[in-house]
Amino acid sequence: MREHKRDRGRLEDILKYAQNVETIVSGITYDEFIGDIRSYYSVMKNVEVIGEAANMLTHHFREVHNELPWRPIINMRNVLVHGYAQISDADLWQTATADIQPLRQQIERYLAEIDWEQWQQEQDPYTEIDSIAYKQAADSARKMKAKGYPIIDIAEITGLSEEEIKNL
Repeated sequence: MREHKRDRGRLEDILKYAQNVETIVSGITYDEFIGDIRSYYSVMKNVEVIGEAANMLTHHFREVHNELPWRPIINMRNVLVHGYAQISDADLWQTATADIQPLRQQIERYLAEIDWEQWQQEQDPYTEIDSIAYKQAADSARKMKAKGYPIIDIAEITGLSEEEIKNL
């Protein structure tokens, strides 16, 4: 569910996967990147997860903390998931080598500077809309869990945390 109390965890997820991307591309060239299927698809997957975590932030958080280009981050995820054949090698490399570091730095600032207790208590004008989306995600997660899908896959698909899925 997109609740204020989950925003911090979503940001921590973005930070983790951004750090993964930086580690993967550290010390390699563009040619090495596109020539190494493991590096290429590892970056692709991590960027996808960053976009999903950004999408699961509350609308209110993204609106109030608009220093980052949230819509393009989310759109990149959508292209990677739904239009993966449309992504260019150069665009993915650009994202990994030029866009991830500033993203990580801003996320680190959010995590350090936001008063999280106060944030969780603020009124979220989008709660009703997010509540409906959460119920739909939880229903899907329950069905997937019953069919034996791995929890990590369910979390990635639904946007719910692994803890939320375990508690369903």
